[in-house]
This record gives sequence, structure tokens and C-alpha cells, in this order.
Amino acid sequence: MARLFGRLFARHGQSELIGEILAGILLGPAILNLIEPSLALAGISELAVFMIILTAGLEMRFADIMDAMRGRGMVLALISFVVPFTSGIAIGAAFDFDVMRMILLGLCISITALPVTVKLLDSMGILHTRIARHALATAVINDVAALFILGIVLNMPQKMTMGDATGTVALSTAKLLVLTLAILSLNKLLKWLDQRKLSNQAIPESLIRYFGPEALFGIVVVFVLVFGTLSELLGFHFVIGAFFAALFIDKQHFLASRYDDLHGTLASVTNGFLAPVFFAYLGLEFQVKTLDEVSFPLVVIMVSILSKLLSGWIGGQLVGMPHREAIGLGCVLNGRGVMELVVAGIAYHKGFIGPTMFSTLVLMGILTTFLTPILFKRAFPADKLNSYIMSGA
Repeated sequence: MARLFGRLFARHGQSELIGEILAGILLGPAILNLIEPSLALAGISELAVFMIILTAGLEMRFADIMDAMRGRGMVLALISFVVPFTSGIAIGAAFDFDVMRMILLGLCISITALPVTVKLLDSMGILHTRIARHALATAVINDVAALFILGIVLNMPQKMTMGDATGTVALSTAKLLVLTLAILSLNKLLKWLDQRKLSNQAIPESLIRYFGPEALFGIVVVFVLVFGTLSELLGFHFVIGAFFAALFIDKQHFLASRYDDLHGTLASVTNGFLAPVFFAYLGLEFQVKTLDEVSFPLVVIMVSILSKLLSGWIGGQLVGMPHREAIGLGCVLNGRGVMELVVAGIAYHKGFIGPTMFSTLVLMGILTTFLTPILFKRAFPADKLNSYIMSGA
């Protein structure tokens, strides 16, 4: 159903992920109640996130993302986090929330979901544009910042002293530095090999000769899983480490024929099956019956959309984007989806938020993901988008 709905929307010039999310809402508890969220579907959804990130890594270069994070790019990322985060804090204060719920609401509003952003950019054919580079770099920084703060908040004792707070912040900072060091060390090693004219294809080819050509897919998956596991062990979501590991996999590390085979296999498995299941699962998570009031969800959704649009436009102007491109960047940054649901789910299961706030955050994640391609197409009509892509911006 997700695949069918996705193709129907694509034929009418819309993003496939809108149809895929609607398929989940239709089949799930919100409408027909034919399928309910389950551990099995959650497992497939987690695998889909991993494969979406891995597929994106083959389409991008590590240097491009790092360049987008430097200078004004970092300012853009910080603005797109601070403005929505502050807006979430303000909403919490207006509805008389305690400090913990105010922070958690701010974190969920500030997130830009990396897997959703990747799928959206890829579906519109703009994964190689300047918008994509800044959007993905911003998504990574926003998600790392949100998970970093979440890790500090969840580890804070209920009755904490200044020493407890300082120790928790120091530990989380040390973990982030370890992950950063591992990523930069691998990048340094690969550059060192290139400078000495050592072929980076030698190791993959040796492994393929030993395990067989069919094992290429598995070898790449294991490599990326190592970094994803390290990221998760340090208290961050596994997609952060997996994304950076996937960026290291480019054409210079494989023979051309092997790279094409790998890319084709990933595209078939991910876009043909796992990605539709993932976005449909987001739709399954939505349960309207727990929303007993309209004002709070309405305010959260409006503020979450407007704060990302505003911060994306301001940040885009700062990095030298023209008006339309900056608005397009703000639209792309609105997609929350999986990462926001991860934070909301952790907070809900830990007892920090109740069912009403959790359902509101799920609704926000679904609607912002749903509206992102629609808003982008309003900012970039088909003719303008084609010209933008052709310009190689």
C-alpha cells in the first residue's frame, strides 16, 4: 500500500513519501485500524533508516559536508537549532510546563530528521545541490546537538547539585569528542593513503577475493555498522555515526563496476521496499484519540513550521543564498520524522512526558514531514526547480 500510494502521488508531481505516510495513517489505528505498530515493524523501520543513510552516503562526499559545516555554515546550523529550541521553550512556558518538559519540547521542535531530509532531497533530484549540502550538514549538527542535550537531561538526577550537573555535561562532552575524533581520524588516514599514492581499492578487492563478489554489500554494511554502533554506545543515535561512515564510501575506494553494482543493490532494497515501510510506519504511530484538546497541538505545529522556515531563511541569507533558495532551505529543514519521534519516544517511555504531549509530538513529526515537500514545491515550482538543478548550484 505504501508503495502504491507513493507512486500515485509521484504521478501527480508530489513526493512519494507523502503517499507512503498517508498509507500508514489509513491502515493504522487513526482510520481503518487494520495494522498496529509492533516490534517487528519497528525493527524493519530501524533497518530502513540505516539503509536510507547508507544510500545517501554513496551519493555525497565527506569533504562537501565538512565544507558546509565550516564558517557561516556552522552559523546556519546553530540558528536553525537555537530559534526553534527557544520557540519550544516559550510554548512550554506559556502552557505552564515544568523545566524538563519545556526542554524536551524545545528539542523535538529544533530537530531536522536526517533520514527524512535525505529521502526528500533524493526524491526531488537535488541531492547534489547547495541546498542539500547545507540541509544535511545542518540536520547532522541539529540532531547531534539535540541528542547531546537529551543525554545530559536524562542523566541528570532529580535532586542535583552543581557538581552533578557539571559532571554530567563533562561526560557527555567527552563522548561527543570521542565520536568526532574517530570520524576525523579515519578521514585523516584516507587522506594519508591518497597522498602516498596507495590504492584504497586494495583492501575492498582483497576482501572480495576472499569472501566472493556477492559479499560486497555485506562488507560495506559491516563497515558502516561499526561507526553506527560506536555512535550508539556513546549515547547518540546510530544514524549519526552511520551517516559519516557512509560518506567515506565513494568511487575512489572501489572499481567502477563494483561501485555501480553496490549502488544498484542499495537502491533496489531501500527505495523498492524498506523506505516505503519506514514512512508508512510513521503514519501508523499517529493516534488521534489521545489529543483531547486542539490549542496545544495547533500552537506546537504552527510554531515548529514557522520557526524552521524563519531560521532556514535567515541562515540561508547569511551563507549567500538568494531569497528563493533560502526559503527552499527552510522548507527542507522542516522535515522531522524519525529523529523527533526517537526523542519523543525516549522521553515518553522514561515517564518525562504524558500521552497527550507524546501524541502531539508524533502529530508534529508526521505533519512536518508531510508538509515539507509541499512547501518546497511552492517555493520551487517545477520550472524554477529544473533551472536550479541545471545551474548546478
